[in-house]
Amino acid sequence: MDDETLKVYGYVNISTYRARAVKALEEGEKTPTNIAKDSGIKINHISNVLRQLKECQVAECLNEEAHKNRIYRLTDVGQEVAKHLDNL
Repeated sequence: MDDETLKVYGYVNISTYRARAVKALEEGEKTPTNIAKDSGIKINHISNVLRQLKECQVAECLNEEAHKNRIYRLTDVGQEVAKHLDNL
């Protein structure tokens, strides 16, 4: 893992919510509702977590223009980070 990815890993791993959301997205593309369900995070926290993951380039939204049922997936950096996260 390069230095930049290591910094991102530290940022994700320090937050249980961010780490759980990344692990949920590791399985593939999902809507916020599915991420919340699969990660055990309450739905009212998911938008904030996803915004944080987008800002650090771990996740991306595939249909940003949609107002409902947006679809998220991990970026290449996100995939690398997910591989190194502890089992949650």
